[in-house]
Amino acid sequence: MTTNLHLTNKIGVIVDSFGIGVTEGLKKAKEVGADGVQIYAVSGEMDPDVLIGAKRRELRSLIDGIGLEISALCGDLAGHGFQDASVNPEKIEKSKRILDLALELGTNVVTTHIGIVPEDRNGPIYAAMHQACEELSRYASSLNAYFAIETGPEPAAHLKSFLDTLGTNGVSVNFDPANMVMVTGDDPVQGVHLLKDYIVHTHVKDGRRLRIVDPKQVYGYLGYEKMDHSAIADMASGGAEADFIELPPGEGDVDFDAYFRALQEIGYTGYLTIEREVGHDPAADIAGAVRFIQKYRG
Repeated sequence: MTTNLHLTNKIGVIVDSFGIGVTEGLKKAKEVGADGVQIYAVSGEMDPDVLIGAKRRELRSLIDGIGLEISALCGDLAGHGFQDASVNPEKIEKSKRILDLALELGTNVVTTHIGIVPEDRNGPIYAAMHQACEELSRYASSLNAYFAIETGPEPAAHLKSFLDTLGTNGVSVNFDPANMVMVTGDDPVQGVHLLKDYIVHTHVKDGRRLRIVDPKQVYGYLGYEKMDHSAIADMASGGAEADFIELPPGEGDVDFDAYFRALQEIGYTGYLTIEREVGHDPAADIAGAVRFIQKYRG
């Protein structure tokens, strides 16, 4: 491992990865050495329609009191992202409310999945996604904020070509190198340089591709039945029929020396947020990932 990078980026963790609720997850994040947290804000206690008024102020006070900040909220509304024009108005409105919540809690980044961007730019799915993302991008830009699309469902070059058509950068990128390695077989280092103008948040996650998999089978596609979440988790755990496996940072095929160097080269100063979606002891894995990043701080 290269030790001369001297990273200065803050370290984040996804609170939900601990599986112990928001309040206890925040305490655990501080305990393992994180500077900040990413929190799902779609349903339950973090739903923007539930977390209202004084509850928002209380949560921000709690986070401040623990000595953390929020790196991003996760606003992934599942389904097929924004591929289905018939449900997009509701999803767009919900996404805006999640961004409003994010700003009140002290972050201007909401990460999400929008669905796989089709190759066919003239079809109805591309049109639906483009229209939705144009509206979200304008809204976010008006607030100096970002909806950050997670990398992985399509190659970085194709994602960039889509983002370049939106006109504003309110829809940007949450860069996840493991998704690229595990699903599309894309090169994260090349992806960082291609998407350098859009990266506003990143994940630290590792994995290995075991065989070629159709991204539609992992992420879904309108008219194509994807696996349910438990099946994807089983796949990522590396079972006998798995197409890929998620692993602790440094144990998979993400070249973190090159990945972190690429982020430095493009001048990225934002969060390196640890995501752990599988494993029997996520808290121990996350603590290990914090130590892994800290070795690059010199």
